[in-house]
Amino acid sequence: MSMLIKGGTVVGPTGAIEADVLIDGETIAAIYAPGQAPSIDHTIDATGKYVIPGAVDAHTHMELPFGGTHASDTFDTGTKAAAIGGTTTIVDFAVQRYGEVVQDGLAAWHGKAEGNCHIDYAFHMILGGVDDDSLKAMDHLVANEGISSFKLFMAYPGVFYSDDGQILRAMQKARDNGAMIMMHAENGPAIDVLVKQALERGETDPIHHGLTRPQELEAEATSRAIWLASVAADCPLYIVHLSASKALEQVKAARDMGRNVFAETCPQYLYLTLEDQLGAPGFEGAKWVCSTPLRSKHESHRADLWQGLRTNDLSVVSTDHCPFCFKDQKELGLGDFSKIPNGIGSVEHRVDLLYQGVVDKKLSLSRWVETIATTPARMFGLYPKKGIIAPGSDADIVLYDPNGRTRISVETHHMNMDHSAWEGWEIDGKVDTVLSRGEVIASAGEYTGRAGRGRYLKRGLSDYLL
Repeated sequence: MSMLIKGGTVVGPTGAIEADVLIDGETIAAIYAPGQAPSIDHTIDATGKYVIPGAVDAHTHMELPFGGTHASDTFDTGTKAAAIGGTTTIVDFAVQRYGEVVQDGLAAWHGKAEGNCHIDYAFHMILGGVDDDSLKAMDHLVANEGISSFKLFMAYPGVFYSDDGQILRAMQKARDNGAMIMMHAENGPAIDVLVKQALERGETDPIHHGLTRPQELEAEATSRAIWLASVAADCPLYIVHLSASKALEQVKAARDMGRNVFAETCPQYLYLTLEDQLGAPGFEGAKWVCSTPLRSKHESHRADLWQGLRTNDLSVVSTDHCPFCFKDQKELGLGDFSKIPNGIGSVEHRVDLLYQGVVDKKLSLSRWVETIATTPARMFGLYPKKGIIAPGSDADIVLYDPNGRTRISVETHHMNMDHSAWEGWEIDGKVDTVLSRGEVIASAGEYTGRAGRGRYLKRGLSDYLL
């Protein structure tokens, strides 16, 4: 079926233009100057609205096992919430635990997602154990499974941790096959020492989760990962959930040298703080326990991260969506902050939260679209199928109303959580209509899609690499 989106302002990475968008079936057929499109029976009036590509969240964790429980969003609930919030593609993380076969971990995640997703989806692969077999599997996944990025952890000894030798071997393999290494950059063994010492002193409240993960240990690990990637012939490196000024300095220095180093940040680090959220009275701060942690409002982290987005030293804003309910999940850490499951739920709110940055003059319109849609699509081998409004691209389109208003609350969100990390926040803008491959799946606050319509996307290599 043909459809015409008319009267809106089409926003892309190069700017904004008044234009009408013709959709033919699942793809974009043409973009016309206002009034120049052929007559189409089925039209959507976008007058007064921005017409942007469907957002791509390149970092989610649906159903992730962690800390004796599982992330509370399934691929059903999580992708429905994402769709309502203007995200039309997610890239989730399939998991290989230590001692498991990589392909078995991938198969398990296909089993969780297939038939349940409301939007299109792809996978990164977490390598929980780097050995000869997993290195061979990297080649297979790149060549045959459409998985071109692999996540390693410098944190969580005994769970996901890889030592420097393992990291170097994986980086060398990625350099050979063109894949991207994604790194959780925190010095896990040093953090474990600080955690043990804090608990011995009786410091058990949630705020100590942040205090025992100081920014210096994020910066040290970030620097170490960058230099290991250099030894591996400049292996492509992507730092996930960067939260702090000193880590950003390491990324900036590497990029100034022309290195294949990239980084993302997340909405929680742009807005929330250690004192106001993690330091909430009693056990309330557990709602905001995530890793890397929220940083102090008395330092320049938030301002530096916004600047990093403007200068492209930070390339992407993802969510690291890993939700847990407060009752029975976050409460596992009562009396011991180290047992609080790590994660915040934001997949429904990223488009709005970053638009508030536009309203506040911290981002341009085009940079908003770049960071939430175009760059993640390019970074992870989905472009130009995703991330852009252009002829031949999938008709993943969001109509965004700059005159609308969004109030975030547990009472109205669609994520499977019993609280909101953003309770009471009000955004000067609103997602109005969401299309996924030419189908309207949300309009005027009503969801009209269905579970199972989302397709698995085999990704190519990043087009950002030197």
